[in-house]
Amino acid sequence: MIPSQLSKCALLFISCTFVINFLNIPVSALNISVEIETPGINVSMVHSCSRLPVRFASSVASKQSSSGLFGWLTGERSNSAPPLDFPLPGATLPPSLPDYIEPAKTIITTLPNGVKIASETLVTPTASIGLYVDCGSIYETPLSFGSTHLLERMAFKSTRNRSHFRIVREIEAIGGNVQASASREQMGYTFDALKTYIPEMVELLVDCVRNPVFLDWEVNEQLLKVKAEIGEVSKNPQDLLLEAIHSAGFSGALANPLLASESAVNNLNGTILEEFVAENYTAPRIVLAASGVEHGELLSVAEPLLSDLPSVPRPEEPKSVYTGGDYRCQSESGRTHFALAFELPGGWHKLKDSMVLTVLQMLLGGGGSFSAGGPGKGMYSRLYLNVLNEYPQVHSISAFNNIYNNTGIFGIQVTTGSDFVSKAIDIAANEILAVATSGQVDQVQLDRAKQATKSAILMNLESRMVVSEDIGRQVLTYGERKPVEDFLKAVEEVTLKDITSISQKLISSPLTMASYGDVLYVPSYESVSSKFHSK
Repeated sequence: MIPSQLSKCALLFISCTFVINFLNIPVSALNISVEIETPGINVSMVHSCSRLPVRFASSVASKQSSSGLFGWLTGERSNSAPPLDFPLPGATLPPSLPDYIEPAKTIITTLPNGVKIASETLVTPTASIGLYVDCGSIYETPLSFGSTHLLERMAFKSTRNRSHFRIVREIEAIGGNVQASASREQMGYTFDALKTYIPEMVELLVDCVRNPVFLDWEVNEQLLKVKAEIGEVSKNPQDLLLEAIHSAGFSGALANPLLASESAVNNLNGTILEEFVAENYTAPRIVLAASGVEHGELLSVAEPLLSDLPSVPRPEEPKSVYTGGDYRCQSESGRTHFALAFELPGGWHKLKDSMVLTVLQMLLGGGGSFSAGGPGKGMYSRLYLNVLNEYPQVHSISAFNNIYNNTGIFGIQVTTGSDFVSKAIDIAANEILAVATSGQVDQVQLDRAKQATKSAILMNLESRMVVSEDIGRQVLTYGERKPVEDFLKAVEEVTLKDITSISQKLISSPLTMASYGDVLYVPSYESVSSKFHSK
């Protein structure tokens, strides 16, 4: 029994020593006495803690603590560690970053056949490469309606050189990410991966865009998915209203549906897609854009792959005429969704007007009846303050704009109960009329909208994929990439007079009105239009 008792004594002694050192207990006069009694045996152990050596990691930390472990409870400060602003002994500080770095410039090279290759170098381990085509639903004919929508679904499928399975495997092998997007005026195909794989990225991207084979079984598979998407539109009234605004408000190319109709889907096949691509995917209408890539490297890889594309004269953009109009679709719903919209001619080719329109959208703002709040949520926008905070019957209200090369459309979307729709239309109309009236918008509101616009522009450009897309789409639109400072300057120069002037120009155009859901109580087009044009 004696060895067992001595072991317990030793463990107790070690534990006491650890606790004393850990809690920084004063040890000047502290003694530990341990007595163990067993039948016939008395063991006594006395230890003076003042003789225990104390070890610290540094000379700074060796200073006696004034608070110990429970200093947080008493409010006392401990000086057992160096202050955070005190450099550690032997540590080497990194060199300071410069206060200003010259922004990277976009370099553009035009090949003899008209293909443009543009890039911007970024300090990043990854690269984003996109191939953009001046082709969208505005170039469709009645025979090819829906081709743009289906082409988006057919991106990165089988080509003359690769099966779809091989394409997927090659993308996976380098950890890449690909996507395609379709709009009314442009198509985009992007590839994002580590910049060490730039040759592989460019070659695969060009192959998928230049050499699709549109196998019947792949086309039929994607047609089924397109039909499923069409069936899901009823669950997203905002997208349906936007399509309706274009079909009702325009005559000509911009009236072509971006979302394929069911009748168009039934007529589409691989042959129609081949003819559409051959007619529109020509050299002068293609831009290869990249961010995070040295221009010389991109050019050396891309030029052999794109230089033999046929050089066909660029066709004139199909004409669109804004007429205004009314669209109504009844569905089984207790809510009514509607939109009021107007045209602003000029589009992106009138930079000042397009920036004023963007600021106007931020000024009106809006959102849903529920929001978590917080900075950047637009809680001080006019539609939040004047509508959502005042009328609980309005479930959502927001301003929107779509700007194209030569025109733009601006309006307000609203969701409300069917019994409140007439009043909601009056409210939306009054908000549009207010910004068109001098003195109704104050400088504080305008400054907030301008700052929000500039913030949105700069935050978007923090993404390398957005930078690549911005390069490609600007080169297609302007033939060059305008510096971001040009857009920020245009935003900063917006005045209250500009807001009033643009708003008056908007409401001077014919009204386009679209409604979906329970449309029984939606007022007539004429009565709503008279609110704007009788002024």
